[in-house]
Amino acid sequence: MSEFSIIIPTLNEGPRLETLLPYLYANADPGALPEIIISDGGSTDDTKEIARKEGALVISAPRGRASQMNAGAKQAKGRILYFLHADSLPPPNFQSKITSALKRRETAGCFRIRFEPSNAFLSAFAWCSRLNFPICRGGDQSLFLPKKWFEALGGFDERYRVYEDNEFTGRLYRHYTFTVLPSELRTSARRYREKGVYQLQFHYAVVHLKKFFGASPESLYRYYKKHISVEPKADT
Repeated sequence: MSEFSIIIPTLNEGPRLETLLPYLYANADPGALPEIIISDGGSTDDTKEIARKEGALVISAPRGRASQMNAGAKQAKGRILYFLHADSLPPPNFQSKITSALKRRETAGCFRIRFEPSNAFLSAFAWCSRLNFPICRGGDQSLFLPKKWFEALGGFDERYRVYEDNEFTGRLYRHYTFTVLPSELRTSARRYREKGVYQLQFHYAVVHLKKFFGASPESLYRYYKKHISVEPKADT
């Protein structure tokens, strides 16, 4: 068994797993294939069947990315955890890129991001992902870190049904080293297409500002549900 565990929270992501899972195996380290854990929040499509067919371990968890990713991490056997969204494709040879970075020094980290399809605004926004500041982080970029660091920080805060990635990454920056690897991860711009590029980015900015000024997890979730939420992602 590889010491590398990939954790993917899902909610009705069957069609995306049909693309993602073969891609992950094809671009993993052939000498140490990763453990892939699908942490499902109650899918009603064929997500779990597709995942099992492709060789992933499927577990069930309370709906919400924080609880789903925590459940996956608890199940994981690897000393390296890699959290990935179902609509994101890490760069080719992603596993070797991560393990090479960890051999140079112990670190948490992510990849740069590229939206597909993109436009000038999203390209400019994606450019900022190369900057190593907490405000430039987001769950779509994926996240790797030693499992012992994840456990030391207590995992994702399950009070946050949204913003859980940013809240956890903020704690990572305060306590450990963080690295942005130069390769690009491709992620779906589906939510921008559905909600509108400028409108959605405005609402994301409001969520960040509300958190900065002390909004509670419940307040962030209410705003998110009203202005941002689109099924069927595993964060609602």
